[in-house]
Formats: sequence, structure tokens, C-alpha cells
Amino acid sequence: MQRFLLPLLFFISVTGNTQAYKKLHQKAILVDTHNDIPSATIEKKVQFDTDLAGKTHTDLKRMKEGGIDVQVFSIFCGPEQSQPYAFANREMDSVYEWTRRNPGKMMIVTSPQQLKTALKEKKLAAMIGVEGGHMIENKLEYLDKLYERGVRYMTLTWNNSSPWATSAADETTKKDSLPHKGLTDFGKQVVRRMNELGMIIDISHAGEQTFWDAISMSTKPIIASHSCAWSLCPHRRNLKDDQIKAIGKNGGVIHLNFYAGFIDSTYEQKITNFLKQHKAEVDSLLRLKIQPDYAQMLIAELHKEEVKAYRPPVSALLDHLDYIVKLIGVDHVGLGSDFDGIEAPPRELNGVEDYPLITKALVERGYSKSDIKKILGGNFLRVFNVVQTH
Repeated sequence: MQRFLLPLLFFISVTGNTQAYKKLHQKAILVDTHNDIPSATIEKKVQFDTDLAGKTHTDLKRMKEGGIDVQVFSIFCGPEQSQPYAFANREMDSVYEWTRRNPGKMMIVTSPQQLKTALKEKKLAAMIGVEGGHMIENKLEYLDKLYERGVRYMTLTWNNSSPWATSAADETTKKDSLPHKGLTDFGKQVVRRMNELGMIIDISHAGEQTFWDAISMSTKPIIASHSCAWSLCPHRRNLKDDQIKAIGKNGGVIHLNFYAGFIDSTYEQKITNFLKQHKAEVDSLLRLKIQPDYAQMLIAELHKEEVKAYRPPVSALLDHLDYIVKLIGVDHVGLGSDFDGIEAPPRELNGVEDYPLITKALVERGYSKSDIKKILGGNFLRVFNVVQTH
């Protein structure tokens, strides 16, 4: 009898744990602070509210399957756009159109009260964040107008610097050739105005000097909407220990980016070798005037199985989470996937539908239910409430 009983007990235990993490995932409020599907739909000429499996990381149906309750949609354009403010508004038009077509499934959220309403009605709370301060075109009135349209965070820079703020990419690669480092007087006006409006300051992509200038003067918590830990993966887009500690002291939150190159320090060399092998394909896309980062992402999608072997496991992502928690505590970490802005997430996370696997991994690492709820979304909701309080 015992030889039958032990396997049965093991099966019951495993099944119980499986159901437990799924139940916890359903009960928690899941917030993803960075998804690039608005620009991906424009590039690929697809619709967010159709079945995009195999084409994108994201669509409306799979967001529901993945248990996402609050999604901050990233409004992005590169420096090649001659009218970035107009382009930003075009992308926001798309998000508004999605909600108009799907009133029973999603709603635009611009305040904590509206967010509560969306959750109560079991609709996707669609929030908007701007990725790149260059989209205000050096005009505070454009910042105000973006806020009026629903933008609730803005990264001070993307990879490109603006005349008023230097990026991590430029501070690292251009160094002494920059006309200035950090925030100019106008840049400091932008930070002050964001505090006044109730717009969250996002320091992902910001150069170190820009980071220190912004956090030293912000009167409200800041976030990194999609960044990881530099000590585990020394990439210029990741945050060093002193930056992580400063965000903790500020009351802010670091939302982990799922990009393999920010998680695993060996990935970028592997992908460099991969791109050399497929140089002719990349060059053909560049001749079509597709920006290099996006061209490389398209090539990676064409060779998914080859690239999959280079991608780190989800455990590597959780290592970054553990590291930040040990430095500054569980109240200062969250999730900002960068889905559809990256070509290579962890092997197990092939799209938004796979989000429950993160909850499973957190349970397996021994995080409590209350801590998991903070990580999945509670920490961002706290910051959103504080920043919106005038």
C-alpha cells in the first residue's frame, strides 16, 4: 500500500502547489509598466485586438490569458522622426481606438480612482507612458498636453539625448564630446513640471548624471519602468548599486526588463555572432530605411529557434529581482517586460500569456503571498497614488 500512497501524496502536493500559484496570480493585481505594442502594430501593420500569436509578444486576448490587469503602453519613436510630438499623438490615437472598439474589455486610466473602476469592472486598465523626452520637442506646453491626453510617465531620454538631458548610451559612448552631461536648466524645469502635474519621472535609459540630477530634485518617487541590475549584467542600460539604493531611499520602484541582453552578460556577444551570420538579411532591411534595432529584432524573429538557444532562463530574471530585494527591500521592485520592444525575452516567457510562470517562480523561491502581490503590481500602484496626490 505504501508504494502506491507515496506517489499519490506527491501528485496531490504538486497539483496543490500548481493550483495555489495560479490562484494567487488571479487574485494579485498584475501591472506591466512597459510594453511597446503601439509602435510594433504600426511597424508590422497589425491590430492589437486581433489574434497576433506568432507575430508579436502581445495582443488583447493574450493579455487576458496572462492575467495582466494594468498595462502601461509605451509611446515611442526614435530620433529619426522629424515631428516626434505628432508621432506620439498618433500612437496614442491607436491606444484610444483600441479602447473605443473594446469598451467591455479595456478602458483608458489616468487616475487611481479610474484604475479602481477598471479593476472592479474586470477591464484592462490601459495607461500611457512616453518613452523619450525628445517627444516634447523642448516645449513645456507639449508636456502639459501629453499629460492632458493621459500620459502618466515619461522617460527623460531614450537612447538618444535631448538638448536638455543626456542618455545612458550617449554618456557612455560619447563621453567628453557631449556639450553637457545631465539635466540643463530646462531639463530641471521639466522634472519640476512633471512633479507638479503628477506625471511619474522614469529614469530608464537616462545617463548616470541625468539620473542623479533628477532624483536629487524630485519631490516624489521615481521609477525605472524597464531596467535591471548592473552588478549582475554590466550593461549601460542597467542600474548600479548606488542608483538602486537611491531609488529605494526615494520610495521609487525598479521594474525589471525581460530583455536577454540586460539579464545575461553573455547574450549580446552571442547575438553579435548571430547577426554576423545573417548580415545580408539585416542589410536588406536597413536599405528599406528600417531602424537598426528594429531590423535586428525582425531578423531574430525570423530565426526564432536559433535565437532561443541563446536566451537565458527565467531564473536569470529572478536573480535580478532577488539582488534588488536584498539591496533595498521588496517594496521597490516590479515588472516592466519591454515586450514587443525586444527580440529575446527569457526562454520560458514567449509572450504576455506566460506571465503566470513568473508568479510560479516567485512561489518556488519562497516569496510570501503579500510580497508577490507587491512585486506583481502593488509597488507601482503605491507610487502612482503618491505621485497623483497634489
